[in-house]
Amino acid sequence: MSTEEKRIGVVLMNLGGPTADYAVRPFLYNLFRDEDIIKLGGGKFQDYFAKIISKFRAPSVQEDYEEINGCPKGCMGSKHCLNRKNSIKSTCCSPINSLTEKQRRGLEKHLGKVIPDHTVKVYTCMRYWLPFADTTMEDMQEDGITHAVMVPLYPQFSWTTTGSSYRDWETKRDEKFGHDTPWKEFHVKNYHLDENYLTAMNDRIDEALAEMDEETRNKTHFIFSAHGTPLLEVRSGDPYTNEINQTMEAIMEMRGYDYDYWLGYQSKVGPQKWTQPNTAELVERHIEYGIKNFLMIPIAFVTDHIETLYELGVELVEDLEEEGYEFENLKVMPGINDHPKYIEALASQVLDKLDHEISAQKLESESQKVSAE
Repeated sequence: MSTEEKRIGVVLMNLGGPTADYAVRPFLYNLFRDEDIIKLGGGKFQDYFAKIISKFRAPSVQEDYEEINGCPKGCMGSKHCLNRKNSIKSTCCSPINSLTEKQRRGLEKHLGKVIPDHTVKVYTCMRYWLPFADTTMEDMQEDGITHAVMVPLYPQFSWTTTGSSYRDWETKRDEKFGHDTPWKEFHVKNYHLDENYLTAMNDRIDEALAEMDEETRNKTHFIFSAHGTPLLEVRSGDPYTNEINQTMEAIMEMRGYDYDYWLGYQSKVGPQKWTQPNTAELVERHIEYGIKNFLMIPIAFVTDHIETLYELGVELVEDLEEEGYEFENLKVMPGINDHPKYIEALASQVLDKLDHEISAQKLESESQKVSAE
């Protein structure tokens, strides 16, 4: 195959989120049915559990999504969003949908500049809501993709996130194509120490600090918050918690360790024991010791969604106030979302996987030229 014939597809993999009130329950069902997150052995029992828990939790979760609705002026998600297809303005859409679409567009534009001699298409593939893997594959097949790079929007690897997305993708790919996949496929595992990713994180931290007055900044403590994971995963060798710690330390080293900092875990689901300390309990403990100013840093979330905007930005504050905890300032750092440096980080992962398929020397030259612009 000649160089000119390559048609490159990049698949951004994320968890997804409901796009309307009717989607909340099936979204939760898909989530709780995932054996990589809730280990109940699969089969009928797992399916029954998923149906019951999604039915029970859907009403309250719907209220949460309505409070952080991501498309108040109309659909800003992917072309497969039913709101966009039907010209519906949803009041219950997860911001993850529109923000992932921004990341997709930003990366496609950036790669188009870096490798202008090749057709580059960027797609999204959600794990628990539209667009699912089979839909993304149909788009890629229709576009004649010859080389595909799978990029998780999870910088740190876990079997419950990247692993689950890859397992689902490979299962559906094999069902669809067998051994005759029409493209050559590459997989990014992690990029938790990518310099551009770390720079984007620190830029967002600085932006959040800049919104405080000097006195508040001087009293602020950093609370890094990551999505928790079952201890069973940690004990079985899942690298996620180690990579979270490595990312946090790399961020602080880049900053010269200018603030005191701690790490907590949030968003526990299911009956298993999960990683500790719990983020909310960690904040409470600090308040009890007299610390009153916090910058919450979502370290494992690259796209704002319910865990950042609602759990940290709304629920945490309300729970602290209801329980009588007094604090002066609790600010949540905005997600890196489509920060230019994060887009560069994603692009570098793609180009690294393609360096044997496309002239490495030319890739480096074009990449440096685009970064300098």
